[in-house]
Amino acid sequence: MPNIYDAIKADHDTHRKLLDRIADTEGASDERQDAWDTFYEDVKSHSAAEEETFYSKLMSKTWGQDAARHSVQEHAEMNDLLEELREMDMSQGSWIEKFKQLKHDYEHHMDEEEDEVFERAKEVIPDDEIAGYGDRFLARKKEERGLIEEKREDALED
Repeated sequence: MPNIYDAIKADHDTHRKLLDRIADTEGASDERQDAWDTFYEDVKSHSAAEEETFYSKLMSKTWGQDAARHSVQEHAEMNDLLEELREMDMSQGSWIEKFKQLKHDYEHHMDEEEDEVFERAKEVIPDDEIAGYGDRFLARKKEERGLIEEKREDALED
């Protein structure tokens, strides 16, 4: 049973590796497409699960409200970049430029979360209140993976 911090950090480690793998590819290669598809689905399900479990808990604490809102805003910005990249031609130079922006922004977000948000959350949320949130996060992430296309279609209708 991982705690919420370890579960999120493990995803971040995977995401960092995928970002590097994508950055090391060229054009519309199968390798780039496979790494991108894995990254896209994992980040989409990760961020939704994170908001619904970890950030909802942070928002229940006075300090956590601003931190959670900031992180959720960054999720929305990254989601926009993910969708832009999904629609672009990977073989174009503009794709890799947009990807570099996403990589930079997401690495900043992960670092900020791990270095600042986690540390502060550990100070204000007692262990007995956060117990079980790692399992909730992982279960919700699994559910969210199945909702990616449905949510995407709903967003396109808006």
